[in-house]
Amino acid sequence: MGETWDEHAAGVLRLPSGRLIRGRGLRRPLPEGPPPDFAVYLLDRLPPPARWEARLLRWPDFRLPRDRDEARELLGEAWRRCAAERVEVACGGGRGRTGTALACIAVLDGVPPEAAVAYVRAHYDRHAVETPWQRRYVRRFRER
Repeated sequence: MGETWDEHAAGVLRLPSGRLIRGRGLRRPLPEGPPPDFAVYLLDRLPPPARWEARLLRWPDFRLPRDRDEARELLGEAWRRCAAERVEVACGGGRGRTGTALACIAVLDGVPPEAAVAYVRAHYDRHAVETPWQRRYVRRFRER
């Protein structure tokens, strides 16, 4: 621990603060290089076994997190830890749920909620955040 990602590695998003976090699709092979120190898996079933610390956030495909308070807590933990550790968020394909989570983490990092989806699309994946309700969730992420 104590090292972050190479900012040029596949799936790594640089947040405005300079923190680095990786998004990926679990249906693809694990990228080359060091493994994460901590991961949040955005799935509606148990994630594959990992050799690193991992948490499950129950989140059905094309939908929203089942427990919004737990989502806020786990995404906040991911944001805090990515300052000094290799943190990844991942779903099956690495776009919809992962993009939504990355956009929420960008909001925590200071990106205005109304600009967070565009930020993630510009710096992570142009197809990130796939549904209108996922976009609305990001816009309302700070409202509580």
